[in-house]
Amino acid sequence: MRRAVRALALIVLVAIAAPYALAPLYVVGHPISTLMVGRFLMGEPAIRKWIDIDAMSPALPPAVVGAEDAKFCSHHGIDWGSVRDVIEDAQDGDIVRGGSTITQQVAKNLFLWPGRSVIRKGLEFPLALWIDLVLPKKRILELYLNVAELGPDGQFGAEAGSNYAFGRSASSLSLQEAALLASILPNPVTRSARNPGPAVRRMAGTYMVRAQSAEAANCWGLNRRF
Repeated sequence: MRRAVRALALIVLVAIAAPYALAPLYVVGHPISTLMVGRFLMGEPAIRKWIDIDAMSPALPPAVVGAEDAKFCSHHGIDWGSVRDVIEDAQDGDIVRGGSTITQQVAKNLFLWPGRSVIRKGLEFPLALWIDLVLPKKRILELYLNVAELGPDGQFGAEAGSNYAFGRSASSLSLQEAALLASILPNPVTRSARNPGPAVRRMAGTYMVRAQSAEAANCWGLNRRF
């Protein structure tokens, strides 16, 4: 019995430690998400064509950051202000909003599993801090833009999402199209950039403004961490 417990404990420790060993290696390569692996194992389609961030439309990164993580260029993996807001909302009995940064989503997509749970969040927080430490901001965003789910039928990454929604490469997106694509995160099954409803169009308008803001210009033009 003790031997079995020790073996199980060792397996758990290796599973927890493995992402910390793998994360620095992801400075290169084209890793896939756990959700993509799951779809492969279930026999479901998972469509992804890698595109380097420098080959993407320059409108796409700031649009996605404006939609998902406005402080991406200044925090260190966790937006503690957003975390405090989520906790306060929960204490007040309000609907709890998502407070995950792009780095947290990269940690979840590459190493953990979808769905909300205290255990996953407990693993996600320190892993996001580690990823921010060992990978450049530009690479973290490149990973996110190539593993995020961006279509209703197993389209992953900006290239597959753009091809599905607009019939062309992510390299040629306009600012409006980039903002529409950003607007369907994090639920491309119920939101559509291909046939956007009023709510998606309103969000896209907001993200267009954010992408053109002074803060975004500093992030993409002058921020040394990017």
